[in-house]
Amino acid sequence: MNQKLKPTLGTFHLWGIAVGLVISGEYFGWSYGWGVAGTLGFLVTTLIIATMYTCFIFIFSFTELTTAIPHAGGPFAYSRKAFGDTGGFIAGIATLIEFVFAPPAIAMAIGAYLNVQYPDLNPKYAAVAAYFIFMSLNIVGVQIAATFELVVTILAVIELLVFVGVVQPSFSFSNFVLNGWAGQAHFSLDSVSGIFAAIPFAIWFFLAIEGAAMAAEEAKDPKKTIPRAYISGIFTLVSLALMVMIFAGGVGDWSKLSNINDPLPQAMRAVVGHNSAWMHMLVWIGLFGLVASFHGIILGYSRQIYALGRAGFLPQGLAKLSRFHTPYRAIIAGGIVGIIAIFSDNIIQIQGMTLTAAIVTMACFGALLMYIMSMLSLFKLRKSAPELERSFLAPGYPIIPAIALVIATICFLSMFYFNFTIGKIFIGFLVVSYIYFLMTKRQRAMSEEAQLTDKGIDIA
Repeated sequence: MNQKLKPTLGTFHLWGIAVGLVISGEYFGWSYGWGVAGTLGFLVTTLIIATMYTCFIFIFSFTELTTAIPHAGGPFAYSRKAFGDTGGFIAGIATLIEFVFAPPAIAMAIGAYLNVQYPDLNPKYAAVAAYFIFMSLNIVGVQIAATFELVVTILAVIELLVFVGVVQPSFSFSNFVLNGWAGQAHFSLDSVSGIFAAIPFAIWFFLAIEGAAMAAEEAKDPKKTIPRAYISGIFTLVSLALMVMIFAGGVGDWSKLSNINDPLPQAMRAVVGHNSAWMHMLVWIGLFGLVASFHGIILGYSRQIYALGRAGFLPQGLAKLSRFHTPYRAIIAGGIVGIIAIFSDNIIQIQGMTLTAAIVTMACFGALLMYIMSMLSLFKLRKSAPELERSFLAPGYPIIPAIALVIATICFLSMFYFNFTIGKIFIGFLVVSYIYFLMTKRQRAMSEEAQLTDKGIDIA
C-alpha cells in the first residue's frame, strides 16, 4: 500500500491548522492558572511563556527545523536526524503524549459547553460523540479536514473578539487586580511560587501550535508556506490570549472562574445574564473554538502515530492509509485512548486536581520535553548536517535558541517540582515506552523508513 501523504495544503490552510490546534486554549484550561497564581501572577507567567513561544521556539528555531525537514513526524524526525533512533524515540514519545492527552481535555470542555445550553445532557456522552464525529471527518480526507479546520478557526477568532466587545463595558481593572497575587493583595514569596506553579496553564494558551509541522508532508511548498503560517499564527494567538484573559478577569469575581471548564460563558453570564442572546451565541459559536482545536489535534496525533509506525517505533500496522490517503488506524488508536480518559473523569484525581487539569499538565510535560529536544536538535544539525537546505534560518543563532532551551528547561523542572506525582507518571510512560523501543530494534531495522535521507526526508 502507498504510504506517501499527498501535498494539498496552502498557507491559509496551514494558518488555520496552527491557530485552530491551539485556539481552544483561549476558551478553557488557562483559568486554572488563576487558582494557583491569581490574575496578576498568572499574567506574569503568561508573558514569560508567550515570550518563549513567540521570540524563541516557533518564529525562529522551530521554523528552521520544519522547513529543513518537512516530515510528518515533526520533532520526531528532527531529533532522529540529529541523535539517531534514541533521540527520535524521546522526541516522538514526548510529542505523542502531548497530542494524545490534549484531546480528551478538549472533548470534556465541549461537553461542559453543551451542558450550559442543555443541562440534562451528560457532558461525557457529548465528549465521546465529538470523538466519533471528528475522527470520521479526519478519515475522509486531509483537504476536507483542513478546510473545515480553517472555517471553524475563523469563526472561533471572531467569537473571541465578540466576547471582548460584549464584556468590555463592564470591565474594571480593579476587579482584575483584586487579590491578584495568588489570592493576596501584594506580591510575596507565595506569588513567586504561584507564578511557577501556573506554567502548564500558561502553556495551554499556546500548546500544540507545533502540530502544523506534522502536516508538512501534506503542504504545498512547505519551505515557504509553513514559516508564513507559524509567524502569523503565533501573533494571532498571543493577541487573543492576552485580550481574553484580561477582559474575563475584569468583569467580576475572577476567583469564581478559576477552576471551571467554561470560564468565558460564565464571565459573559455575569455581564448579560443567562437568557441573553449574546450568552447563547457565545456557547454555540464558542464551541467552534473547542472543535477547531479538537479536530486539529486529532490530525496532529494521527500524523505522529503514523510517522512512528511507519518508522517502526510503533506497530507498523498503525501506518496504513485509507483509500482517502489518511492514516485511519492512527486516528482510531488515539481516539480509543481519549475515550478511556473521558470515562475516567471524576473517578481519578491526581494531586487534588480534576482529571482535566491533570491531563493539561501531562500534555505540557510532553510538550516541554519535545521543545528541549527540538532546540538540542537545532544545535546538533547546524554542525552535523550543514548540507540541509534551510530556507529559513533562526536569527540570533546561537544566543536566541540557547535562551529558548534554558527557558524550556526551567519550565520543565519547575513543573516537575510543583506536579511531582504527574511528573512521575510521565516518566513512567517514558520508561515503559523505552522498554518497547529496546524490544523492537529488529522491527525498526526492517522498516521502509529505518533511515532518513541526507535531506531529512523519508525514503518512501
